[in-house]
Amino acid sequence: MQDAVHTGSSYLRNESGETVDAEVWPEGSLEVLSQLEVERLRSESEGAMHTLLRRCILAVLNSGAHTDDTRAVLEKHKKFAVGFEQQDRGLKVTLKNAPASAFVDGKMIRGIREQVFSVLRDVVFISYEIEESGRFDFDTSENVTNAVFHILRNARLLQPTVESNIVVCWGGHAINRVEYEYTKKVGYELGLRGLNVCTGCGPGAMKGPMKGATIGHAKQRIPNGRYIGITEPGIIAAESPNPIVNALVIMPDIEKRLEAFVRTGHGIIVFPGGVGTAEEILYLLGVLLHPDNADLPFPFLMTGPAASAAYFEQIDEFVGAALGPEAQKRYQIIIDDPETVARTMRDGLEEVRDFRKQNRDAYHYNWRLRIDHSFQQEFEATHASMAALDLSPDLPAHTMAANLRRLFSGLVSANVREDTILEIEKQGPFEIRASGQLMQLLDKLLAGFVEAGRMKLASESYTPCYTLRS
Repeated sequence: MQDAVHTGSSYLRNESGETVDAEVWPEGSLEVLSQLEVERLRSESEGAMHTLLRRCILAVLNSGAHTDDTRAVLEKHKKFAVGFEQQDRGLKVTLKNAPASAFVDGKMIRGIREQVFSVLRDVVFISYEIEESGRFDFDTSENVTNAVFHILRNARLLQPTVESNIVVCWGGHAINRVEYEYTKKVGYELGLRGLNVCTGCGPGAMKGPMKGATIGHAKQRIPNGRYIGITEPGIIAAESPNPIVNALVIMPDIEKRLEAFVRTGHGIIVFPGGVGTAEEILYLLGVLLHPDNADLPFPFLMTGPAASAAYFEQIDEFVGAALGPEAQKRYQIIIDDPETVARTMRDGLEEVRDFRKQNRDAYHYNWRLRIDHSFQQEFEATHASMAALDLSPDLPAHTMAANLRRLFSGLVSANVREDTILEIEKQGPFEIRASGQLMQLLDKLLAGFVEAGRMKLASESYTPCYTLRS
């Protein structure tokens, strides 16, 4: 093997040529772990944390794979194994039967190596310092927000000296080529204006803005562009981090992931997507509709190419019917105009910066944003919990948004989480109960997602994981 002191990694290719056995040393995080911490990692070889680490590290190594079938990924790499060794010079990770695509000329690709140890950093920290420490009472909103802050700070994501220039981009992983190219154009315009990009870190609308921003930053000779990816264990195998991400964070669940987006981002752009994007839209609208956030500037744009205009008309119609006109006032839809999107976002971020300066707020973490505890509680999608969701038309807009967010979160889980998919196969599709106009709009919206291939990657067939009941 090559000298790992200089390369940071080394490997031996297996006979098939598709997998390798490798030894990897940290870069960027976790250069130093205590012997006790490493011993715990080793002793967890059959435990829950080791299973979680194996899953997330495999997803990072599998970057670029054109599939969102979690079970297929895990089955293909069922012989993949991760081990840990403590050495005087630091932690060493051993990989068995790792995807060969993560290596080139005897070395692990540097960006992938950084992401591998970002996974290890976050999973270890969350397990030891957040979940087991007893410091955080997740029954209170303030403690959840504080836990999110500590995870992001430990990941070195929070930089107090930077300007308000992080644009969160949401959208589907299963978008068509025209929509993908459009996300790149918007990212390019953002990059030209010195704005940084944060996404869910996967393919499609999560990769396109980052790819475009790299060119914009290069033209402006910006050497330290930030391409932030925020994910969580339940979906990472279906949406492997794309290789452009240079700051990866693994949050413990989808609710804390969503809060991390809105606490660290200064504005949000939504591209076309499916049920995951609908969940994100409803989450953000539910937060912004809280009376305490009425005067808080938070630019929120939706955009896509001309061919996607009908998609946003449908989203707007659904939001208006479910949450009312006040919710529609919280966003702006711009069609087929990347330059206007970037200029509008830049102007909105200037308003955010001025507001935080006047109110002596932190630029790096949106402490002032009020998030109701109903949006922070982890939702486990089961047949019982999905059927019990209250979608009554007389609910307050804030409560309706929270329940609709749970609905779409459940559909995401049924599409990508292997445990939920297995339950669907055993018990049949989820039953969703609604009435009147909301039922009709839900039916129309979900059918449109399926027809447009927004539920799964377009190359794969899709069997609906839900039925609608009035």
